[in-house]
This record gives sequence, structure tokens and C-alpha cells, in this order.
Amino acid sequence: MRWTGPCGTIDSEKRWADARRLLHDDTLATSDRVAGLLLVLYAQQIATISRLTVDDVHLDNDKVGITFGTSPVVLPEPLAGLVRDLIATRRGKARSGAPDDAPWLFPGGRPGQPIGDDRLGLRLQKIGLQPRQDRSTALFTLATEVPAAILARMLGVHIQVAVQWQKASAGDWAAYAAEVSRRAPTPAGEAQTNEVPDGQHPRTTIPPGLTT
Repeated sequence: MRWTGPCGTIDSEKRWADARRLLHDDTLATSDRVAGLLLVLYAQQIATISRLTVDDVHLDNDKVGITFGTSPVVLPEPLAGLVRDLIATRRGKARSGAPDDAPWLFPGGRPGQPIGDDRLGLRLQKIGLQPRQDRSTALFTLATEVPAAILARMLGVHIQVAVQWQKASAGDWAAYAAEVSRRAPTPAGEAQTNEVPDGQHPRTTIPPGLTT
């Protein structure tokens, strides 16, 4: 199928407002907060989020990483803490045994099964997210910040898709390299994704305004 561009209006302000709410609103379920943040910050598809396992999460002392593609991504706080809490408390409706009995980060209603894509999508809609459009905004924004090859490796999207998104957002590899060489500290309200050598963890930083 030919790619037809972003789905819906690109609204970066909504993206950060949603992220801020998910990071700090402890009236929401931890599972919904984590799933929503993986959507709005890391442009993950519902189908990918629902099938994440505990083995996809890497706990290393005070660091938490997660693998979407071929290179793990280091999660910043407070998202890292939410993921730790989710691992410790996750449990599907089936409630058949302790959380450690199931490999899924988001267990479903049937024993041994992950949450269904439709179910997860509905849960996110109930807390004010629009999965398809919000993912488009996230991909569009990330494509302005990193080269397509890194985007594909970090997020687990196909390289051709990453290239298309970079073109749509007017991103350019050479411009990125030049910008990195003169990069100043990231101002509040903007995200920054840093390129790292193969074998190390790309790190997407949450803007300061979201962590206070």
C-alpha cells in the first residue's frame, strides 16, 4: 500500500500536554499511563505495545531500557519508574496466578494472553488519546530530530517508512549532523534525541517541563 502521509493534523502541543498528564496523573491506571506514553513519546503502534513482554524491558541498576527495534531505548524518569511499577503490579482480568507467571507487559483477560489491540485502543481513547493521530504526531516530530536509519533502529519501523516520514517533516540527515555539531542545551518544551554508536542505547529525553 502506498504511504499517504501523516494521519490527521500534526499537533505537537497536544502531544506534550498528553505526555505531561500521563506522567503525573496518578488517578489513571499505571498500565494506561505507560501504554499512552509509549504511543505519544515513542510513536509505537497499539499492536506493538500490546505484545511487549517483560523480556523487552531491561533493568540495569538505576536505568530502564526497552526494545522496540534493534537498539534498546533508555527511558527517562518518571517514565522509567512507571515501567518498574507496571512490571511489579501487572495483572490481567484473568487473575490466574502471580504477575510473574505471565510474560506480557500488558496481560489480557485470557490466561497467558496479552491485552487485545482493540481493547487497548479503547482504553487509551477513554483517557483522551487518539492512537492513530497521536502516533502520526509523534513520528512526525521524531522524524525532524534524527536521521531515518536511527529512527528505524530505535522505534522498530521499516527504514522506508522512516525515510518517508523524514521527507514529510522536511528532515535532512546532513542538516541533522550539522545541527548536532553546534547543538545548544535543549530549551524547556522541546525534545531531543541523541545519536549514539551501534550497541549503545539511544536516549530520548523528556523536556524539563514534563518532569516537574
